[in-house]
Amino acid sequence: MDFQLSEDQESLQAGVRSFCDGHFPVETLRELEYRGYDAALWAELAELGVFNLRLAEAEGGIGLGTADAVIVFAELGRRLVPGPLVWTHLAAELVPGAGDGKTVVGGLDLCGAEREPLLVEHLADLDRLIVLRPDSVSCVDASALNAEPIEVPLDPLTPVHHLAELPEGESLGGTELAERLRLAGCTLASAQLLGLAEASHELAVEYAKGRKQFGRAIGSFQAVKHILADMFVRLEVARAAVYAAGATLDDPGVGDAARAAGSAKLVAGEAALQNARACIQVHGGMGYTWEVPVHYYLKRSWVLASVFGGAEEHAEALARCVELDARAPGTSL
Repeated sequence: MDFQLSEDQESLQAGVRSFCDGHFPVETLRELEYRGYDAALWAELAELGVFNLRLAEAEGGIGLGTADAVIVFAELGRRLVPGPLVWTHLAAELVPGAGDGKTVVGGLDLCGAEREPLLVEHLADLDRLIVLRPDSVSCVDASALNAEPIEVPLDPLTPVHHLAELPEGESLGGTELAERLRLAGCTLASAQLLGLAEASHELAVEYAKGRKQFGRAIGSFQAVKHILADMFVRLEVARAAVYAAGATLDDPGVGDAARAAGSAKLVAGEAALQNARACIQVHGGMGYTWEVPVHYYLKRSWVLASVFGGAEEHAEALARCVELDARAPGTSL
């Protein structure tokens, strides 16, 4: 596969990056703490086409593919854009009003091994809740849910509620739809993690160029150079995996879509977590303080790494794929 962006994709990336840089600068992150959602900004994201990007033109969407969507969601991740972005995007084909941002949709993925506790992000701002189960997809009226807010969520930009119980809701589909939505969600969450890995690298490089010790920028020290180089390598490996997943979901004939999505989630999750930790290290003692914005990237990485399957789940699935490949006729070990 050729993962070089086309001219149209570069324009798409530049447009979304310009929007995110203008509306979600790092300096304003403190203003969104424990709120995480702004109705006016949500409407602008909808106008930008974030939610109906993959919806067919005949249904009022833009009609692009997952390969284009991962570019957009990487930019959203890079600027820590808050809100149930992936779930509302997935719901565009299922829930009226989701594609144009008028209906805010969250979700619960109950397809994995870990199904408890029932934690819902941004519940106070949701109109509908999509629930994925191994054999079904259902939609629940969010206003009817009985839930308690988590007083101090892990990510201050992602408010969380604990559900006491979960009603069945309206059925939207079965196993096939659940698998398709989970694969797409996994891939888009991987794209957000890619954006986090990129932002952490950018912050570390910027700080290393400006921070001086012994009369020299710390970026000139070999030990710091090695950290930054390792961050860049992790970032580019993750980029290849995420782009590959997007392309494979658009054309399953080129490979195993589930394997590609799982690989992207595993690699991008590791890149986001390790790059955020490395960025904190480059910032030295300041990196561990609340005032320095680096902690937002680590916390969001932890949150995204757990959605649509965690690292352990995807690693085990990939290990089974490798084992099956090894057992295939004609394979030499």
